[in-house]
Amino acid sequence: MTRRSSLKLYQMESLLISQVNYDSMSTTELKQYFLKHRGDRGAFQAYLDRINQRPLRIIASPDDPDFDEKVQAAIRRKLEAARNNSSE
Repeated sequence: MTRRSSLKLYQMESLLISQVNYDSMSTTELKQYFLKHRGDRGAFQAYLDRINQRPLRIIASPDDPDFDEKVQAAIRRKLEAARNNSSE
């Protein structure tokens, strides 16, 4: 491939990428799209915006006497949710 044709291909890919509707994608779809199209900065920014909108959940404070239990329970819930999502 010549330098000129590779530049033209890059410009065409950039045009196609800019036409993608990130809002119509689920968070998982957006993440997969971004991982597949790492050069698409718009997808990266859309993904960051999306995950930063999630509320932070505080599981336990460091001085909580049940800290270990609460963290382990949260990990179990996360693993169970991941298992359920992968079986669908």
